[in-house]
Amino acid sequence: MNNALTLSSLTDGTNLKAFAGPLLIIMILAMMVLPLPPFVLDLFFTFNIAVSIIVLMVSLYTRNALEFAVFPTVLLITTLLRLSLNIASTRVVLMEGHTGPDAAGKVIEAFGHFLVGGNYAVGLVVFIILVVINFVVITKGAGRIAEVSARFTLDAMPGKQMAIDADLNAGLIGEEEARKRRAVISQEADFYGSMDGASKFVRGDAVAGILIMLITIVGGLVVGVLQHDMELSAAAKNYTLLTIGDGLVGQIPALIISTAAGLVVSRVSTDEDIGEQVLSQLFNQPQVLIISASIMGIMGLIPGMPNFVFLLIASLLGGIAYYRLQPGKTKTTAPVVQEIPSVEKTEASWEDVTPIDTLGLEVGYRLIPLVDKAQQGDLLKRINGIRRKFAQEIGFLPPVVHIRDNLELRPNAYRITLKGSVIGQGESYSGMYLAINPGRVTVQLPGTVTSDPAFGLPAVWIEASLREQAQAHGYTVVDASTVVTTHINHLIHASAAELLGRQELQKLLDHLSAQAPKLIEDLVPKLLPLSTLQKVLQNLLEESVHIRDMRTIIDVLTEHAAHTQDTAELTVVVRNALGRAIIEQYFPAGTELQIMSLHHELENILVQVMQSSGSHGGIGIEPGLADTLLREARAATQQQEKLGLPIVLLVPSAIRFLLSKFLRRAIPQLSVLSHSEIPGTRKIKITSVIGGSK
Repeated sequence: MNNALTLSSLTDGTNLKAFAGPLLIIMILAMMVLPLPPFVLDLFFTFNIAVSIIVLMVSLYTRNALEFAVFPTVLLITTLLRLSLNIASTRVVLMEGHTGPDAAGKVIEAFGHFLVGGNYAVGLVVFIILVVINFVVITKGAGRIAEVSARFTLDAMPGKQMAIDADLNAGLIGEEEARKRRAVISQEADFYGSMDGASKFVRGDAVAGILIMLITIVGGLVVGVLQHDMELSAAAKNYTLLTIGDGLVGQIPALIISTAAGLVVSRVSTDEDIGEQVLSQLFNQPQVLIISASIMGIMGLIPGMPNFVFLLIASLLGGIAYYRLQPGKTKTTAPVVQEIPSVEKTEASWEDVTPIDTLGLEVGYRLIPLVDKAQQGDLLKRINGIRRKFAQEIGFLPPVVHIRDNLELRPNAYRITLKGSVIGQGESYSGMYLAINPGRVTVQLPGTVTSDPAFGLPAVWIEASLREQAQAHGYTVVDASTVVTTHINHLIHASAAELLGRQELQKLLDHLSAQAPKLIEDLVPKLLPLSTLQKVLQNLLEESVHIRDMRTIIDVLTEHAAHTQDTAELTVVVRNALGRAIIEQYFPAGTELQIMSLHHELENILVQVMQSSGSHGGIGIEPGLADTLLREARAATQQQEKLGLPIVLLVPSAIRFLLSKFLRRAIPQLSVLSHSEIPGTRKIKITSVIGGSK
């Protein structure tokens, strides 16, 4: 029963595929030691040519290198196949070459007579030229491209891995997608590294071909003259033609496969194969074709030139240009558009697609007077003031807040949107005041009890007549417009990183270019792409670091961008340069830095975690350690708040990013600074130590 199962499994198609590779290698190695008849040689030489053509076609139709990831292995196998065929054919040539030109089979005879006209001198020159082209030009160039590609792919791996981790942490992709992307990155590095090594086989094959040819010619002369008593001229003609045919039938497939290797490693990965790329990019601009056709036509009119050939090529280029121009004319003159105008009016169009406002404010109908200038509404003026103040404090101008009424909201409700998503909402009562309890008021006021929408403090909506009474009892009293504008101001500061889009960044750079054009030109885009600069600035804004000092930021990035493109590393060097400004956000100049710190044992543990994780994601913190860290950080934060001090934690530079990302989710008001960001002139006082309790 078991034997039957084994036999059935061996005859299964899937298992036959598994045996195909080992059988092919064994056959190739067997050809080096076993004599082959001429017909079998013809069969294998033809198979070698067919394989080379298949490899070339596959390389032409692949859209990226990983679609042909087996190519380095194919390159090695075809090289071994050619070498084994050379050995097998050399054996036949030396043993049977005296019998005639077809002693080694019809394929070698055809290549020795038909391709070079039976002239062994011409064949020798053609063979040497093919070897030089393959060895010096194609293989060397493809190997260099593969070497450089492998180096750049390896250098880019950390940045790509961090980008994947960032997308995963942001929820843009799932774990399965992240795993696939990491596998693709690893496969790219392996592929180009393998191609760099495999190209050495092709170069060795070219050298071996020359040596085999010389050895076969000399050996053939010795065998023919000394063993078969042939005339020297007859022996030279027979054995040299056979050897040249043998060399050509091996070098032509080698040249084809080397060309395929060059195509695979030199192409840029897109959604098009090579043929589509060439046609779409080389012949896509009619102006270029018209100019080229005109130049060729003028050269064709010069006396003494091959006029017919030049004029023929000029006509072909002109015809292609005319063909490229035709679709545009047919689109503009087509009468079909005017035949059914009524249908066009009822059909959907791009005008139905409305762009989403970056910042939006939707209000209920009772809040419309706040934005209506005719009714003395000052909300628009206050929002403009918020944007101006934001630009002065943060360093860039936020997008315009688009205001519209929304009948689906409650009459006194409003909501604030960011890129179409609601980030804040509340209620405001026109003509009334919001009395906010800062925490030390005990007197209750008559009104609608609520909470401050911006900060969540207890509050109550009161009539205008109770305003002075509320202020006398210690309430913070604001009108309806101030409630909305304060809420907007709080949210745009919290969302500063998302508000710095490419359009805002480009306007900021244009503004700086007017004052220092060379400063911007040296960085963007020469050293750093706009997207990388945007990510660095967003990293700063996410941790409430303003970007007003763009001159320092640009100077630091210009200095370090040549060494790294990693946004996390660039953010670190920028934060260090902005250390004085960062500290002054929390502690004015001259004051002592009263901050929290970590216990030295906890610091050592976290540094080890960071080093073992090898990334900036903070993956690897043991759950028990994480719970202890959060618990003690909350206790230290409460103690810092009781003392009326800024909630700032000082840690080593190596773990600042990890702790900031980890703790800010649970304690948003906490700021994490590193030792390298503290100016040497500032005095530090540790108010509490996290991790010191037993």
